[in-house]
Amino acid sequence: AGQVPVALLETAALAAMRYGNAPEHGEITILVEANEDLRALNSQFRDVDAPTDVLAFPAEETDPETGNLYLGDIAIAYPYASEQAAAAGHPAADELQLLVVHGVLHLLGLDHVDSEDTHTMWNAQYQIMDGLGIDIRSWPLISGPH
Repeated sequence: AGQVPVALLETAALAAMRYGNAPEHGEITILVEANEDLRALNSQFRDVDAPTDVLAFPAEETDPETGNLYLGDIAIAYPYASEQAAAAGHPAADELQLLVVHGVLHLLGLDHVDSEDTHTMWNAQYQIMDGLGIDIRSWPLISGPH
């Protein structure tokens, strides 16, 4: 295993939130879990009994304590993400940042159900990741809905 680069994940989330015009004080939660945990969540909430790299759970609720809009939760399977990065030949930290960006975009309403939606989402990911100094155009694409 390795250390989760929390500051990089926060930077990626903020970049995606800015790109998506999220409310200035919008809040999210990022969970970094074991593969088995994401498989269980995938099964429970999507009826897909299979491992996955990232899941997004939109909320759009107001936090009663702060009054800020709570956008939702992102769950990432660290081992799965690390294995994907190794197989593709790029750093795990870069993969984790992409998964955070991907999850935030889902929380903000973007999806990749049809080809037009997919184009919009992938273009957003390219732009955000470029802004973070990471060129993902040669990477294998994240497949399937999360």
